[in-house]
Amino acid sequence: MSQEPGAETFPEELADALVGLQRLLRRRLRAGLTVPRLRGAEVELLRLVAARPGVGVSDAAAELHLAGNSVSTLVNRLVKEGYLVRETDPADRRAARLLPTEAAEARLGDWQRRRAELVGRHVARLDAADREALRAALPALRTLAVHLHEEAEDS
Repeated sequence: MSQEPGAETFPEELADALVGLQRLLRRRLRAGLTVPRLRGAEVELLRLVAARPGVGVSDAAAELHLAGNSVSTLVNRLVKEGYLVRETDPADRRAARLLPTEAAEARLGDWQRRRAELVGRHVARLDAADREALRAALPALRTLAVHLHEEAEDS
């Protein structure tokens, strides 16, 4: 059975495009920051805690596919910086539950606003056909992310 032309290079080209976009977004969003920048894993942890207040450290580690001690290090840093509150889990006094602070919610809100403005400004520069192609690709990209997440959970 023959493949579509370019099918053998498509996965690599797609991965390169996605990584390139992510790298450019991070760089552009860092420009003009008036506060110390957060590392990618710190932002991911803050976003997870904001979405699931009260999440435990081990659950956060599993969700982010990071080692528990790595997440503990991130938590300690974010608590020290005033972005997370660590509370003892009443159901298990040995476990901690994580909550975002107002500073974290404000910082995440600012980041989301700035990211939406940046992407929106550049998407608006595309022609209608390219904008529609990106919109049409969103469901497939979300499904791809689900498959990658499921594979990571299985390994």
